[in-house]
Amino acid sequence: MTRHQKRLAVPNSWPVERKTNTFTVKAGAGPHGEAGVPLVVLLRDVLGYVDSTKEARYALNNDSVLVNGDAVSDEQRPIGMFDILAFPERGEFFRVFPDEGGRLALTPVDEEAAGSRLGKITNKSVVPGGDAQLTLHDGTNVLVDADTEYDTKDSIVVDNESKEIVAHFEYEEGALVTAVAGQHAGRIGEVADIDVTLGSGSNTVFVGDDEDGYETVEEYLVVIDENFTGDDADEAGDSDE
Repeated sequence: MTRHQKRLAVPNSWPVERKTNTFTVKAGAGPHGEAGVPLVVLLRDVLGYVDSTKEARYALNNDSVLVNGDAVSDEQRPIGMFDILAFPERGEFFRVFPDEGGRLALTPVDEEAAGSRLGKITNKSVVPGGDAQLTLHDGTNVLVDADTEYDTKDSIVVDNESKEIVAHFEYEEGALVTAVAGQHAGRIGEVADIDVTLGSGSNTVFVGDDEDGYETVEEYLVVIDENFTGDDADEAGDSDE
């Protein structure tokens, strides 16, 4: 099986130039499915920390790159929405966040913010023993007590070290959300109205923001909190001055 992929065929979310070269690295198996960007692409093409796949392998073999708190050694490991990319030796931390147009971008955050990551609940099921299993947008599973009030479309924040849930944001009118796909990707606002569609069609949501607001389908929205609006990036920048 080939380890390369044509640039023209990569998902729109990948932050790569499509016409500079014919091929790029193919993402390996892992979280985020086809939308996941190979780690080496971020290290080489976005951050410019390495010049080649060989250099990326060397850096990863020295445990100098952490993804969601864990050292990663596979340069093809898929990186996707809301992952935390940390470089402890450099004192640099980034959150993967959808930019305008749907491309994934690396947003600088401080070390405290990098200690946990956000996940959208895409499925909830009961497992043997009576506990509930929450499946997040990247495929991660989290076990919780069956009587806890988590639901699909809500978001949770998971501590990278303990893997425990440290915050919960409900999907409801008034919730702060960001669009992660579609023509409004990257726009942040509050849910103003949820129009429930009968049958198998997607619910339509109107989101109010600093502009005229926008309408999108429910699947494109993720509930966030004010720490994702850019303030944490500003604080990280201030701490370097």
